[in-house]
Amino acid sequence: SPPGLLLLTSFLLHVKEDHASPTRLVCDNRLIQKYIVEAKDMEKRVGQCQALPALSCPAVLPLVDFTFQQWKSKSNETKRREILCDLALLVGAAAGAQGQVSDECGAKQLSQLYRHANSFFLLLQTFSWEAGHWEPSCSPHSMEQTHITSIFLTYRQLVKGKLRFFFYDLAKVLCK
Repeated sequence: SPPGLLLLTSFLLHVKEDHASPTRLVCDNRLIQKYIVEAKDMEKRVGQCQALPALSCPAVLPLVDFTFQQWKSKSNETKRREILCDLALLVGAAAGAQGQVSDECGAKQLSQLYRHANSFFLLLQTFSWEAGHWEPSCSPHSMEQTHITSIFLTYRQLVKGKLRFFFYDLAKVLCK
């Protein structure tokens, strides 16, 4: 997808040899704002689709709300791992829902959400402050939803909340 590919390409073009750092994405606040607007647009467009069916197999979605005080007390690595867990659930939910939606409008929006969430997921896996790689063994707080629109709401909240604040925190370190 052009937006997902753009995100990954812009990231990869700015990776340093020794430590991967998403410098441009983190340092240019306009990029995260662009992804917030895109998340809102996807949510709006899926809401305009003709009667979307309830999911027969509920989507397991991460609970992405947080308190700012709790967030500030975490290390960047802890934040990254938490967001990776959230994105893993979202990518899985979008993929599972795609198989249950025959409506072209809903399927198109789910495909776009899947690509965007997966791009962020792949991007966040490329850098780490601790030895070792991220393992998909996390168990984030989650909920089951049968409404397709809940997947889009959760994605928008994640991008607008945790991801935006994470990039803001990284900018303090990387953008001097």
